[in-house]
Amino acid sequence: MLLNAVKYILNLGPTVILPITITIIGMIFGQKFKKAFRSGLTIGIGFVGINLVIGLLTTNLGGAAQQMVARYGLQLNIIDVGWPAAAAITWASPIAAIMIPICMLVNFVMLATKTTNVVDIDIWNYWHFTAAGATVFVLTNGNWLFAILGGILYQIAVLKIADKTSPMVEEFFGLEGVSLPTGSAAACGLIGIPIVKVIRKIPGIKNLKADPETIQKRFGIFGEPMMMGLVLGIVLGILAGYGPDKILQIGVSMAGVMFLMPRMVRILMEGLIPVSESVRKFLQKKDFGKDRNLTIGLDAAVAVGHPAVIATALVLVPITLFLAVILPGNQVLPFGDLATICFYVAFIVGAAKGNIVHSVIAGTIVMALVLLMATNIASFHTDMAIMAKFTMPDGASTISSLDMGGNFLNWIIIKVFQLLS
Repeated sequence: MLLNAVKYILNLGPTVILPITITIIGMIFGQKFKKAFRSGLTIGIGFVGINLVIGLLTTNLGGAAQQMVARYGLQLNIIDVGWPAAAAITWASPIAAIMIPICMLVNFVMLATKTTNVVDIDIWNYWHFTAAGATVFVLTNGNWLFAILGGILYQIAVLKIADKTSPMVEEFFGLEGVSLPTGSAAACGLIGIPIVKVIRKIPGIKNLKADPETIQKRFGIFGEPMMMGLVLGIVLGILAGYGPDKILQIGVSMAGVMFLMPRMVRILMEGLIPVSESVRKFLQKKDFGKDRNLTIGLDAAVAVGHPAVIATALVLVPITLFLAVILPGNQVLPFGDLATICFYVAFIVGAAKGNIVHSVIAGTIVMALVLLMATNIASFHTDMAIMAKFTMPDGASTISSLDMGGNFLNWIIIKVFQLLS
């Protein structure tokens, strides 16, 4: 019954959960119902817009990626089923129902002990924490204590990474009072940010610069973000072997993503800022929030609309497919998660200050590691799927995903508990 209740709430999606959560938070921290509800509804509308644009991105990008796989006859024996399947498999785990309240409690305890400044309201993305616990559950043959501990360790790591990256989220992405405790973005950022720092010190490479502002200055109207989207979309269409009509359609769709996403984020921020200010002012009156820069934890979707993030992700799609073929030891066929690379590179692009050249180089290294990790723990991913009675793709006996299987934090936790069990 508890699991069904949790699934029912999560199935409402962020566009419903967020307005309700924000309204309640606003009222708890001193806002009148009218103001709190207006903020919550505005945020919900912002996420409706963001999800529509991301849907446009993933539908077109996913289709092109699948066409590339078919066109070039790529055949590897582990199928990347994508994050939606990984999330569904996670919620079917026996520990799923209790992980949501446990994660909420952990966040509260960390706030109370001042070990984090993140008020994580992104309940939907708690599935990443639960996935770590569910993987450990399979690994340890049903050890509930180890499984819950694995999920908590993952959550603590993500919240600490969100704390460390919150200044970048404000300065580069312009999201004041916001942090991004999304498991996939945090895990790739943990590897990618140090790589970016090294790249920015390499002679010759450090001087290569291609951020959206520089491109626009050099190419004028043809350097605008929507033009970049158009060009990159057309290139992807050509690589996918589309006809002229389909090539133009994906080009215009990518231009639309580049143009619309920042506007959707602005709508969301219009609703979030009043609530964020209320929370900060209320808590700063108390010892609980004194001298602290508390942030509201949101889905990394609010950052993927930056032109440099989308451009980097579009370039990395064919690169990741190429890596899958040439990388020694890789057995994963990238498929379901190719369209969500934009989430993986958000912190990488922020660390590179929007430099697409540096972001692509760092992203290539990260995606190579993601493929190898997804290969390495595919057996656990497959065991979770079997436990969840997941229907395997035709012809596949082993599955993984870039999001969960190739997640650096999840991989570390699995290795730790392998030593303990």
